[in-house]
Amino acid sequence: MSGTRGASRTGGGLLVAGTTSDAGKSVVTAGICRWLVRQGVKVAPFKAQNMSLNSFVTREGAEIGRAQAMQAQAARVEPTALMNPVLLKPGSDSSSQVVLLGKPVGEMSARGYHGGKQSTLLPVVVECLAELRGTYDAVICEGAGSPAEINLRHNDIVNMGLARAARLPVVVVGDIDRGGVFASFFGTTALLSPGDQELLCGYLVNKFRGDVSLLEPGLDMLRGLTGRSVYGVLPFAHGLGIDEEDGLRVSMRGAVRESVVAPPHGEDLLRVAVVAVPLMSNFTDVDALAAEPGVVVRFVDRPQELADADLVVLPGTRGTVRALAWLRERGLADAIVRRAAEGRPVLGICGGYQILGESIEDDIESRVGRVDGLGLLPVRVRFAAEKTLARPVGEALGEPVEGYEIHHGVAEVLGGDGPFMTDDDGRALDGCRAGAVWGTHWHGSLESDGFRRAFLRRIADQAGRRFVPAPDTSFGALREEQLDRLGDLIEEHADTAALMRLIEDGAPAGLPFVPPGMP
Repeated sequence: MSGTRGASRTGGGLLVAGTTSDAGKSVVTAGICRWLVRQGVKVAPFKAQNMSLNSFVTREGAEIGRAQAMQAQAARVEPTALMNPVLLKPGSDSSSQVVLLGKPVGEMSARGYHGGKQSTLLPVVVECLAELRGTYDAVICEGAGSPAEINLRHNDIVNMGLARAARLPVVVVGDIDRGGVFASFFGTTALLSPGDQELLCGYLVNKFRGDVSLLEPGLDMLRGLTGRSVYGVLPFAHGLGIDEEDGLRVSMRGAVRESVVAPPHGEDLLRVAVVAVPLMSNFTDVDALAAEPGVVVRFVDRPQELADADLVVLPGTRGTVRALAWLRERGLADAIVRRAAEGRPVLGICGGYQILGESIEDDIESRVGRVDGLGLLPVRVRFAAEKTLARPVGEALGEPVEGYEIHHGVAEVLGGDGPFMTDDDGRALDGCRAGAVWGTHWHGSLESDGFRRAFLRRIADQAGRRFVPAPDTSFGALREEQLDRLGDLIEEHADTAALMRLIEDGAPAGLPFVPPGMP
């Protein structure tokens, strides 16, 4: 496959499915995209339907899954709404906001969506994929969950339903680190209908630790049982902190996670505690902090875990009022208010910024009306029916800043020590600061290297730490290194010649049917 093709030809394609959620579909898709673009192939990612609280705003103002934006970066193309036509943003365990072609179209229960709405979207996602395949040499599609969710197959638009509609060859990824990968591969295949099995071409083993030669007898047996190839065994790779999707799962499990920290550039470490609020969204905002030498980032959910933090971050959330109530129930609200009174730094981003204000009037998301905020910033928030989706640029602390906005809340700033973000002439664009409390709606702002360093210097001063940001940390360069490592995993450990044939030619004819219950 070359980097150019005739105008009449439809680009190649591949669907990367998984035995389970978190099997590694997102990173494998990104790795294949980076490997292909390094071969001179014009490639794009695609995910028909994504369920995630980590989202991104494209240049045309469309909201898509953050993972698809990362995959677009791996492919070295600008992300667009075509790459993720359906985004579901959970608001509870049983309902989600439906975002179609980058714009919210309403809330829907899981039963209502899977019971009828989802199947009506298949023509939309097939058309989006066709448009991408008419523009690119190859489109690498990511599935969702497992293709063997037989209770949902009749309305499926993201796994085998998409593969059948677009005649895509399918490779299934399995996480061997969890155990049971051979049973998962066989069971996934056996549960599919004959028509679906025609497109399932083989498997990729992910996160393998140890000697591959010990695995080979099992790979041979799997090939004998299913008639399908294993296209590679990808080793377990540490430090690939590529954007995660499942904000709902992370926020609700209550686990404390701590970043791996490089030695500090100055004398002290700087400790950042990120409060894992319910329905936490865009927690990738703190990735850039974790990339800084000497900065330790922890996700916490108890008041005592704030005691040694130099900075407390209240991240975005899909349920601002719910998160505020949760903070109060757990004693975290009182702990944050005490910190502010002592002049100890607090940063609120998006929903976290709204929580720090005086009041929230919400007849849109929670529909509870007016509630009191924590009162740490002179800001009143009113939820608007129309969601703000933007890619703003500005300045803060004397440095250029870029970000993206995804929120229903409109903030009215009534005072404080000034705005957080300004334009070139110093006029307010966004946010508020009061003492050691900072708030902004701008996601991704900490990825601006100069601003991040200036902000950390200010936080270190307020916290009394002898911390000095490293002068040369480039978050963009670090992300590129991670994406290149993903490309290396595919290039060095997958059968790239066989993958290229699948992408160019589709599923081979004559793949055997594997009946349930064998052997």
